[in-house]
Amino acid sequence: MNYEYFIAKRIISSKSYKSSVSAPIIKIGIAAIAIGMVVMMIAIATGIGLQQKIRDKVVAFNGHVLITNYDSNNSEESITPISINQEFYPEFKTVDGIAHIQAVASKYGVIMTDTDFEAAYLKGVGMDYDWKYFNEFLVEGRLPDYSKKWSEDVLISKYLANRLELQLDDTFQMLFSKDDPEKIPSRLKCKVVGIYESGFQDLDAQFIIGNMRHIQRINKWKKDEEGHFTEVGNFEVFIEDYDKLEQKGYEIYDNTPSVLNTKTITNKYSSIFEWIKIFDTNIYGIIGIMILVAGINMITALLVLILERTQMIGILKALGSNNWSIRKLFIYNASYLIILGLVWGNILGLGLLFAQKYFKLFPLDPSVYYVTEAPVYISAGYIIALNIGTLVLCLLMLLVPSYIITKISPVKAIRFD
Repeated sequence: MNYEYFIAKRIISSKSYKSSVSAPIIKIGIAAIAIGMVVMMIAIATGIGLQQKIRDKVVAFNGHVLITNYDSNNSEESITPISINQEFYPEFKTVDGIAHIQAVASKYGVIMTDTDFEAAYLKGVGMDYDWKYFNEFLVEGRLPDYSKKWSEDVLISKYLANRLELQLDDTFQMLFSKDDPEKIPSRLKCKVVGIYESGFQDLDAQFIIGNMRHIQRINKWKKDEEGHFTEVGNFEVFIEDYDKLEQKGYEIYDNTPSVLNTKTITNKYSSIFEWIKIFDTNIYGIIGIMILVAGINMITALLVLILERTQMIGILKALGSNNWSIRKLFIYNASYLIILGLVWGNILGLGLLFAQKYFKLFPLDPSVYYVTEAPVYISAGYIIALNIGTLVLCLLMLLVPSYIITKISPVKAIRFD
């Protein structure tokens, strides 16, 4: 008879421990694995989700890399214009991995309605503007069409629309001061054709999107012989791979004229990106703690199983089984329990993540987290890696307590009560 097989069946079979004193310990061990897996999945999914969501929102308003003039201007307003006649525009051919480049300009002004007013930047864009991000943010109306030369259509944030009690098709005046404070401010009539909500309240409160030609006209920037404006505020560059942002930032700097400066969004919004980097530390910390807790629970369960079956271990040793073969039986059993906990953890964890993804169960304060709900990032890659890593690390931790089997004497074990 294969005694090892018989003992393995005895250990692994649920009947062998359901009525034993180890049953509660085993259930706690399985529950610890499951809960740990749920917590780790949520930590990774929400941590990466927040990083990507915040990053994408900053990119929507700035691009990945900004090309500006060298000046002392630290505001969002375009003070010193740049000639639009650049080798890198309208296509940046000298650097690989550039997805898009667009010309923009911004001007600080005051939005005036019949009953209220609010200060904001008018971000002027042209026909080359990529509306991909704002199409996702759009909550009412439509995106502006600036194929018409003097279009008055603007896209306003839901935050500003609520503060100013503006709705679709409403009009308002925007006032822009001049260098000479004694001169009458420039006026621009605007019509709300769309309302967006990025969830990034700091940016939503600052920007409305309008026709760049109005800013060029108000600033009296240069024109060519055909009457087309030849100066813009700055250029926004979008890259294909965010992971190569720093590398592409240097390449773009090396391939632009020396009179122009380049800045990546991580440099412009350093405080925000330093903050979201902390998420990585939190994720690693949570994973480490959860694996440690799960491992300790499984060690406890394994020790209880070994103590309950001390006589059986003694009999097996008396029949000629070596220490490693007996240790393997208990480790196999522990791996079964770990896998059972992982299965339940994946079911519960994925259920919660998909529920949040599609039903938005947990809202967040956008003034603190820059998003309106907890975003989740679900990828088979990190889920598989998390399962394999947890299984391997827990099994490695179980090698130490299983060593106690080598210290069990067959004679004493058989008489053990």
